Amino acid sequence: MASAAEQMASNMSWAAFGKATELKQRILFTIGLLIVYRLGTYIPVPGIDGAALRDFMEGAGAGLGGILSMFTGGALSRMGIFALGIMPYISASIIIQLVASMYEPWKNLKKEGEQGRKKLNQYTRYFTVLLATFQAYGMAVSLEAGDLVANPGPFFLAACVVTLVGGTMFLMWIGEQITSRGIGNGISLIIFVGIIAEVPAALAQFLSQGRTGAISPLTILLIILMVIATLAFVVFMERSLRKIHIQYPRRQVGMKVYDGGSSHLPIKVNPAGVIPAVFASALLLLPSTIATFSHSTSGPIMSTFLAYFGPGQPLYLLFFTGMIVFFTYFYTHEVAFKTDEVAENLKNQNGFVPGIRPGKRTADYFEYVVNRILVLGSAYLALVCLLPEILRSQLAVPFYFGGTSVLIIVSVGMDTIQQIQSHLLAHQYEGLIERSQLRGRGKARPPRSGGPARR
Repeated sequence: MASAAEQMASNMSWAAFGKATELKQRILFTIGLLIVYRLGTYIPVPGIDGAALRDFMEGAGAGLGGILSMFTGGALSRMGIFALGIMPYISASIIIQLVASMYEPWKNLKKEGEQGRKKLNQYTRYFTVLLATFQAYGMAVSLEAGDLVANPGPFFLAACVVTLVGGTMFLMWIGEQITSRGIGNGISLIIFVGIIAEVPAALAQFLSQGRTGAISPLTILLIILMVIATLAFVVFMERSLRKIHIQYPRRQVGMKVYDGGSSHLPIKVNPAGVIPAVFASALLLLPSTIATFSHSTSGPIMSTFLAYFGPGQPLYLLFFTGMIVFFTYFYTHEVAFKTDEVAENLKNQNGFVPGIRPGKRTADYFEYVVNRILVLGSAYLALVCLLPEILRSQLAVPFYFGGTSVLIIVSVGMDTIQQIQSHLLAHQYEGLIERSQLRGRGKARPPRSGGPARR
């Protein structure tokens, strides 16, 4: 039998959406900031030779340059002010979270609650500036080495570094504003919109290859079926849950005794969402960002790196798999599902798992269950990210049809829709409470007229 919340969610309509003023404001705020982001991808860095850049990207679009351009929403291929994208912030977040799980003073910061979280976020911003400055300087030098600059020199280096670092910090601010005042996770939505915006052009290019005979019609059909199957599989796995039965004891309030209730604690098969795939991609693309625009790819070091860690290569796939599995476990235990906190909250609510003692035993049980679930969750993420990558590298199809992009599109889209439904559900509850209060006031007995009664 469906719960009251599920029944209310099924009855939601456009009329309910029209009455949710706060939700509409949040959606419009999110759309406005994402439009600003898309406009910024078309504003070029000063001093770039546009013709030389277009000629270079035509040759680099099938390699690492294509992957980098996908994660920056096409800003890298146009050398826009957001050419570094949000990847420096993601890389900084990875490093800060890894250090915070091992460095004792930062461990204590994580235990301080909101105040400690703000300090760690501040450290992440500082490290993002440092990392973005390093990458921007390396990219500026690489652009000069690749003859893609109209007037090379110190002025271009300074302008390029300031522009790219400022663009990354502005993107980080946009993501934080969307998360706090909009709908969905801001950082994930930036990557999501960047991929979605470039899909039509990639699809047109893919179909034109079939029209010219570069790809057979059978291959096109197989790729389309593969993308549809991947979408269906990702939706199925993202909605899969492991429910743990929770029992609440009988309690006495005054002279009344209330029977104990029961509920379920849902644990997703993939609690980390799309974060492991994004983190793994960020680490793989970090050493390639600087060398993409230079001719150093033909050098001994970079050529060896590309030979072993290029897209579709065995070591690339092996390292990608290892990073996905590692970040699935790490992000789940450190951020998404902290077993100690869940067990403590359950104990404070007088709830317990049947047959398991509250407290430490419950936390150990949750950790045991989550670790077993993550075997399936990490394998699912690795399969979705790697299998299309292998087929794509063999069949030479655009990066936008790879497993990572499909996973980001589906996961971020589903998460955003769930948040919209949660806001609508909260708005319906508020309406029900207001109506019940009005009915209670209407039924209140009017005061007696006249003076007080005599005794």
